[in-house]
Amino acid sequence: MSRFDALLVANRGEIACRIIRSASAMGIRTVALFADSDADALHVLQADEAVRISSYPDGEQILAAARLTSAGAVHPGYGFLAENAAFAEAVLAEGLVWVGPSPEAIALMGDKIAAKKLAVEAGIPVLESSDDPSEFASLGFPILIKAAAGGGGKGMRVVDSPAELEESVAAARREALAGFGDDRVFAERCVRTARHIEIQVLGDRYGDLLHLGERECSIQRRHQKIIEESPSPFVSDEMRSAMGAAAVSLARALSYESAGTVEFLVDDESGEFFFLEVNTRLQVEHPVTEEVTGVDLVREQLRVARGEALGYSTDDISFTGHAIEARLCSEDPDNDFLPATGVVEIFEPAVDPPVRYDTGVQTGSAITSQFDPMIAKVISHAATRADAAGQLALALERLQIGGVATNRDFLAATLRSAEFLAGETTTDFIERFTPPRKRNLEEGELRLLATAAAMWLQYDNRSKASVLTSLPSGFRIGRLARVRVGLRIADTETTVYYSPERCGGFVLGASGDEGAARVRSCSDRHIDVEVDSRRRRYAVARHGDNLYLTGAGGGAQIELLPRFPIAEPDVVGGAVVAPMPGRVIDLRVGVGDVVEAQQVVAVIEAMKMEHHLRAAQAGTVTEIRVSVGDQIEKDVLLMVVQDQAEEESALLSPASAAPAAPVGTAPSPAAPAAPGEGTA
Repeated sequence: MSRFDALLVANRGEIACRIIRSASAMGIRTVALFADSDADALHVLQADEAVRISSYPDGEQILAAARLTSAGAVHPGYGFLAENAAFAEAVLAEGLVWVGPSPEAIALMGDKIAAKKLAVEAGIPVLESSDDPSEFASLGFPILIKAAAGGGGKGMRVVDSPAELEESVAAARREALAGFGDDRVFAERCVRTARHIEIQVLGDRYGDLLHLGERECSIQRRHQKIIEESPSPFVSDEMRSAMGAAAVSLARALSYESAGTVEFLVDDESGEFFFLEVNTRLQVEHPVTEEVTGVDLVREQLRVARGEALGYSTDDISFTGHAIEARLCSEDPDNDFLPATGVVEIFEPAVDPPVRYDTGVQTGSAITSQFDPMIAKVISHAATRADAAGQLALALERLQIGGVATNRDFLAATLRSAEFLAGETTTDFIERFTPPRKRNLEEGELRLLATAAAMWLQYDNRSKASVLTSLPSGFRIGRLARVRVGLRIADTETTVYYSPERCGGFVLGASGDEGAARVRSCSDRHIDVEVDSRRRRYAVARHGDNLYLTGAGGGAQIELLPRFPIAEPDVVGGAVVAPMPGRVIDLRVGVGDVVEAQQVVAVIEAMKMEHHLRAAQAGTVTEIRVSVGDQIEKDVLLMVVQDQAEEESALLSPASAAPAAPVGTAPSPAAPAAPGEGTA
């Protein structure tokens, strides 16, 4: 037995929190790691102690932290060093317990090309592929370029024609090198309408191997999973048995220990399945398997690492109900799901419905371009798939979150869509069915939100009054004054007019004839308001001039507008701006170059992924304000492409061609008056 009393978690964020939870339940002391950027992160606060390091993937610093804290074992989580055979060997050489499969298995399965060859030897069907770039085109189009040393969507490109091949391979190599330290790529036949099905396997050092059923992870954007479930709505008992046997057979050929996942691609039309890869680690989506089987996968990893036998087989597992996981991410679905950064100003899950949150984020956490944009995994488990989907959608809608753009509304809309509920969950689901990417607020909903916001503001203003605290807001001896509040909700500006009544209600409208409102109850964190007989309760959070109201159907950010408008910043015509923070890794044009509309002019790297920036219009590049290697913030002006009409206008009026201000800057006016009118 390889006993250990302290475990070093060589990771961060939600997976570190997840590992700490199971280890603590087993009586194992935990040690966290932190860099300066996340010194106050949740995983640091939950561990028994923590060690500061300069960067997470630094194996030497991690081993030094284990020595410093007398940790007897290392759990890598996923990402970073989880599939690094050299790091696993270094941990073992240090005399520590490695929580994971053997370095030999990691090395063999970490090479996706070698893994496919082993699958062929084991008699498992694979997609036609090649690791020789000169042969990629011979596979026929479309093809999929993939990183040989990793996954997670990094280094992956769909190529539809020979004209795209060279640039796609080059971009995939760069992403693979940045993400995995290995720029090798290979190509395989792309199946457009397919399903991504994976089998969870477990093994111990005594040769016992089993599988825990399948997960379907087909709904993806940017080749990264966002909704996963178990069991799959597509897989029959016969297919489950065949895929499970294939997965266990491959794991046996590896003498596999610990938890791992064998991934397959299933042709939605023919039902054929093809081997994709083996992930020699815990998967992000492992909670859905835990929910339907009752097996704590982290606990099993720790048991196996200690030398314990599994002590059960697949036949001993009871599969109960249906589980679905949604990855709540800081990103903008309406802008091609580009990652977003910022501070999470409010993060407060609703008590009901009772779903599981796996997260490393709390109110005040910063989402930066250094790490993955995932905020939380939200997991539901119910008797039926329809109930699990509805429960998860409702939990997302009731979640209080604000400060950063998220995919919350998109996830909820997807889970409630007829196509999802019908099980049409292929890898092209988003492209085929185009679920709404943001919440569309109807006029009645906007009116409710605006009125509730205005009513809460008058309560908040009144609660902070230091004199005449017993008088209602806006009180006058003669008559109660009309109050005006300017708001912006979902890019729509609106003005709420209301006049307090002596009975405690409010008359709405500029002329007092547009309706009535009554506040049933109000506090610092909620408001229960009735507007024209329609009553709604909202959870409320305020940060500066932003209110976050969460009620039936989801949440909304409401911005208080200043009483006197602030001058808008100058917008440069033909501006190419950074859609997110990142690093400039390529400039495709120079000053004076003529470009076409939608031509790629620059490439930035953010969160280990490449993002191509395109010219919005044809014209001439007149300015470039950045260099390769520059770290940039969101909305920074990178370059200007001036169209022909602008050039001619500039020649006719040379005096008007003043240097352009960077996008996102504005004059510095005097401080605006506080929003609203009347006496607070």
